Amino acid sequence: MNIRILIFSLLWLWRVVAYSQPDLIPYRKGDKWGFCDKNKKIVIECKYDETSEFTEELAAVLLQKKWGFIDKTGEEVIPCRYDMVGDFTESLAKVQLNKKWGFIDKTGKEVIPCRYDMVGDFTEGLAKVQLNKKWGFIDKTGKEVIPIQYDEAGDFCENIKKENCTGLARVKRNKKWGFIDKTGKEIIPLQYDNAGCMCSNLAAVQLNKKSGFIDNMGKIVIPIEYEDVISFNEGLAAVKKNKKWSFIDKSGKQVINYQFDDVKWFFDGLAAVKRGKYWGFIDKSGNEVIPFEYNDAQFFYEGLAPIKNFGSWGFIDKTGKEVIACKYRFTYSFINGIAKVYLKNSNFFYIDRNGTEYYEP
Repeated sequence: MNIRILIFSLLWLWRVVAYSQPDLIPYRKGDKWGFCDKNKKIVIECKYDETSEFTEELAAVLLQKKWGFIDKTGEEVIPCRYDMVGDFTESLAKVQLNKKWGFIDKTGKEVIPCRYDMVGDFTEGLAKVQLNKKWGFIDKTGKEVIPIQYDEAGDFCENIKKENCTGLARVKRNKKWGFIDKTGKEIIPLQYDNAGCMCSNLAAVQLNKKSGFIDNMGKIVIPIEYEDVISFNEGLAAVKKNKKWSFIDKSGKQVINYQFDDVKWFFDGLAAVKRGKYWGFIDKSGNEVIPFEYNDAQFFYEGLAPIKNFGSWGFIDKTGKEVIACKYRFTYSFINGIAKVYLKNSNFFYIDRNGTEYYEP
C-alpha cells in the first residue's frame, strides 16, 4: 500500500489570515484573460491567453504560447518568451526554455541558466534539480550544494503552512528512502520503501508493506504496523488496519475508532470521512458534524469545503449549508478568498466566497 503524504504542489495551498480577497482577481472574458477588482471592474485588459494569480507582486501571463510576467499596473516586466513558468517563491521563479529549466529574478535576469531537465521551487533557500534522471539541490546562486545523485527527492519544506519545517528533505536511491540535511549529510539512512515529508518532526514511512512514523532523528515513534497512513495535520494522523481507517495522536493513541472506508486530512478542525458510499465530516472527537450524504468531499480550507453530488462540485460551510451550488465539473479549494473552478466544457475561471463568477462567456 502507498503512504498518502501531506503534500500539494497543489502548491497551490498556503495559510492566510481572515480569508482576505486579493485586490486583483484573474478575469476571463471569452477566451482571453485579464484582471479585475472585487466589483468585476476590469483593471488590466483581457488580452492574454491565460494568467496565474499574483504572487510576490507579479503574475504569470501567456501570450502566443509564450509566458512572461506583469506587475499590478499591467506592465510586462518580464517579456513573454518562456515555454513554461512557475510562480515566484523566495523572489525567484522557475522558467523553461527549449525543454530546459532555470530560474529568473524579478527583473527577468536569468540568475540560474536553463540547463536542468526538471526543477522544484525554492524552499528554505534551496531548490531540487534534475539532470539525466538524477536529483540534487542548488542554492540561489546556482551552486550545486547537494550532488545530483538521487532517483527522487522532496523539498526541504513540504507542508502546506510552511511552518514547523525541520530542515530535512526525503531522498530516494536504489529503491530506498531516507532523509538528508541542507549540507547533504544523511541524517536518516536510506532504508525505507517509501517516506513522506518530515513535518513537525514526524514523517510517515513504509517498510515491507507496513507503515508507521519516525521522528527527525530516525527513531520509530509510532510502530510500523499499519496497512496505510496519512501524515499528521492538526495533531492527528489517519491510520488503516483491516481495511478500515481511524485517527491517532502523536503518541500513537487511537482517538477515533476504526470505522471509515476512506478519509482525508483534518483541516479547520474537521475531516472528510467516507462510510459506505457516502462522505461526511467529523470533528476531532469523532462526532458526526455534517451528515454522510456526499459522493465525494475534500478538506475544509478558509471555512469552506468542496463537495460533490450527482457528478458536480460545489461548496459547503462548516454547518453543512451548501453555500455554492454543485454545478462545476471540478473545483480547487478557496485560497485568499477565491477558488478556481471548471465547467463541464473544461473552461475554467475564478469565483469568490459568495459564488460570484469572474467570467464572461
